[in-house]
Amino acid sequence: MKKFYKFFAPVALAGLVAIPAGTYAGNPDRVGQAGATELLINPWARSSGWAGSNVAGVRGLEAMYSNVAGTAFTRKTELMFARTQWLKGTDININSFGLTQGVGETGALGLSIMAMDFGDIPITTVAQPEGGLGTYSPQFLNIGLSYAKGFSDNIYGGLTLRVITEKTASVSARGIALDAGIQYVTGKYDQLKFGIALKNVGPRMQFRGDGLSFKTPVPSATNGSSQMTVEQRSASFELPSLLNIGAGYDIYLSKDSAKMKTNRITAMGTFTSNSFSKDEFKLGLEYGWKNIVMVRVGYTYEKGITKKADRTTVFTGPSAGFTVEIPFGKNKSTFGLDYSYRDTDPFQGTHSLGVRINL
Repeated sequence: MKKFYKFFAPVALAGLVAIPAGTYAGNPDRVGQAGATELLINPWARSSGWAGSNVAGVRGLEAMYSNVAGTAFTRKTELMFARTQWLKGTDININSFGLTQGVGETGALGLSIMAMDFGDIPITTVAQPEGGLGTYSPQFLNIGLSYAKGFSDNIYGGLTLRVITEKTASVSARGIALDAGIQYVTGKYDQLKFGIALKNVGPRMQFRGDGLSFKTPVPSATNGSSQMTVEQRSASFELPSLLNIGAGYDIYLSKDSAKMKTNRITAMGTFTSNSFSKDEFKLGLEYGWKNIVMVRVGYTYEKGITKKADRTTVFTGPSAGFTVEIPFGKNKSTFGLDYSYRDTDPFQGTHSLGVRINL
């Protein structure tokens, strides 16, 4: 069986990676028809620093967003917290927390929580457009539970079940989504990587609540004093499902550093096929010194992004970031600090800062 995996997996993955070259089209006609688009936001600082291009090589907790198969590389326990200033100047912040725990010889369980903070928004009405009625704060929350496993020395796979909640004081929508991913690594030092991830697959969502109802006079009432409550139905919407296909390669800068992994340069590329927006090509490059200091850059390309008049996203493409991960203790535990920046126009970019502990 292992021989079958070693033969079949690289052939299948290589074929899938080649498909996008002839199918670059996207779905611009369906832009805006999906909801729950916060599922497309990468809240983690390390992987967003190189544009999310590391679908084939993402490891640990951050893999729950990019490619859940990568969580199978968790050997003991990983804890992580991240805070993102989303489109700086809008006062929108994203708080994320996660935990992965190795189980058995090759398995890992994961939990991730992402919450968006929109601040306090003044309540206005037609009669009082200037406010003065207090404030409200929308709540966008998604919680993911995952399991990943190494099926051999080369093949890793996993699943994530995600619960989605969007609500204000009187209207809410809830849904579930499923992510699945696989990674294949090969080479003497596992330097060649392939990955596929299917994300945000689930049933349609719909808003419900008292905020969709209103009072109106009963048509048959003669004096207009009798009123009834009319409840409106909102249209249901689909989730922003997508398919990621990626590959990567590690380059070591000296003959003996492949074993020691002293100086490493990693190149990553990912093609994203979006169901409700333009397809994307993501490229990333990372330099790592002993896995203690890592510096990375990335670029996301979609049709029209290079011209402001044709651009349909606030992001302009470039991203960058760094990691400092310090080992401590006898068990080779580490404490890490991650930062990333994603360029935008308008606003002042998106900044993410994360802290991680590997025990």
